[in-house]
Amino acid sequence: MTTPQSQMYDAVVIGGGPAGLTAGMYLARARYRTLIIEQADFGGQITITSEVVNYPGVPMTDGRKLTAAMRQQAQDFGAELRVGTVTGIDAQGDVKTVHTTRGDVQCFAIVLAMGAAPRKIGFDGEQEYAGRGVAYCATCDGEFFTGKDVLVVGGGFAAAEESVFLGRYARAVTVLVREDDFTCDAAVAQHAKDDPKITVRYGTELAGVTSGPKGLTEATLKDAHTGETSVWKPQDGGTFGVFVFAGYEPQTQIVRGVVELDPNGYVVTDAALCTSVPGVFAAGDLRVKDLRQVVTATADGAIAAVHAEEYAAAASTRTGITPQAPTATPYQRREAQGEAGAPSQTTPAPAASTSPQADAEHPVSAVFTDDVVAQLNVVFARMERTVTLQLQLDRTELSHQLQSFIDELVSLSDGKLESISETVEELSANGRGAVDYDRPLPYATPMVRLIVRDDSGMLQSTGIAFHGVPTGHEFHSFVLGIYNAAGPGQPLIGDERERIEAIHDPVEIMLLVSLTCTMCPETVRAAQRIAALNSNVRAEAYDLAHFPELKERYDVMSVPCIVVRRHGHEVIEFGKKNVSQMLDVLDAV
Repeated sequence: MTTPQSQMYDAVVIGGGPAGLTAGMYLARARYRTLIIEQADFGGQITITSEVVNYPGVPMTDGRKLTAAMRQQAQDFGAELRVGTVTGIDAQGDVKTVHTTRGDVQCFAIVLAMGAAPRKIGFDGEQEYAGRGVAYCATCDGEFFTGKDVLVVGGGFAAAEESVFLGRYARAVTVLVREDDFTCDAAVAQHAKDDPKITVRYGTELAGVTSGPKGLTEATLKDAHTGETSVWKPQDGGTFGVFVFAGYEPQTQIVRGVVELDPNGYVVTDAALCTSVPGVFAAGDLRVKDLRQVVTATADGAIAAVHAEEYAAAASTRTGITPQAPTATPYQRREAQGEAGAPSQTTPAPAASTSPQADAEHPVSAVFTDDVVAQLNVVFARMERTVTLQLQLDRTELSHQLQSFIDELVSLSDGKLESISETVEELSANGRGAVDYDRPLPYATPMVRLIVRDDSGMLQSTGIAFHGVPTGHEFHSFVLGIYNAAGPGQPLIGDERERIEAIHDPVEIMLLVSLTCTMCPETVRAAQRIAALNSNVRAEAYDLAHFPELKERYDVMSVPCIVVRRHGHEVIEFGKKNVSQMLDVLDAV
């Protein structure tokens, strides 16, 4: 069967981290039709790094700003970006197929850039206390250990850099290095060695941890040379945290049995970054190589893209299929106007707000770039019904921020969104509407609920709500929550729809998140996708930065924290979940 040229891509890049974004940028700049697919948030692991000082030409930045610039460059050159999960690939022949939760995509070349995820090391209590004192993301969870002692496990770049970052919060940081010295660049290691808050114990491994009612209380350390063990406790006899930075595992599950992998699961490539399958290339942390840093990821992306271009051009000649090249891109418009150079490496200036509620006293806090507005317009155009955003406000600045954010979003929706609001007059001692634990899910202001109209025109709740202001990483999950509530919603895979429809009793899902957490949005999207399809399910997210009562009540030391109430039971889970995994959690309650 012949693939229509209008549906054909020259290349599909799987993964939206630095390697994937660079590959997409190079391919699109060469006028090849390119799609970058990312299952969560574009940017990859580097987005959780608070300080990047070793990227050439950029003296100092953070991971999120750096990858935001990469993303904008790729889009300026004409690369198409799509959020979705790749479930497999058919890589034989000239025309290859990438299977995703949003449908199949055909292309000539594929660039694998799925990256790697933090590695578990297997000490006693690691799995049991994950989220209860054991963490893997300093940016996400560091603040939960303010004033406490922290153990850092690892001797590489991440351990050295993140131990310094954790020193901003922790009273004292002890780094456990299995070798006789750090294994990373000496200059990076020296920052940790010179930090007065940091103690380094070489030749030491973490054998296990023990917990009390409020958190971890002691650790068992093992001498890497003699095997002797000793007990370590925090200086004040209280609780402590463990952060594991012991390397990463390649995210290559979808290509097992498709391309050659080494014994550790990394993709084997040649000098052109081609895998064992012609036309399939690999870039970034998932391939076999000596150094995994953002600069090597971007170099990989460029090399893979250049050779993917050559393969796509040859395949186009062989098949007679010519995908539609990107046209009228921002870069091409600047070229036509005689502007020299590539697109700016900075994020576009914020678009001016058209909110009627904006004034000098309460300026709009959430502003949208042209790129974001374009993506919102795609979502709004696909919505099958209007969604009402019901605001519950108090008289705090945070409520003013939420009101302004929603006003601007509604103004951009071309009538697809409307809002109603009410203000809580009685405030608690902290100046907010009181958190009411007597309700099935805690009632906490400010909040926004998603409401739709039934066939008779009556308003009914979708079970989806956010407590706080859904910006940062939660902005995309909030927009997708609207899309799921309005229909048709994100596609489901396998028997997920049947499993959701089979829920016949009330289920309450409380999602405790941080706006800086890269793992939280997928978990929020999964729970709220279920709620959008089944009126028996409620899924409400809470920004823990504004609701410390919930952090204390559930002893949260890692996000996302998932509290499920069903059949009179309450179960607490931690970590990123997709729809199927969330359904597994619900089934177990």
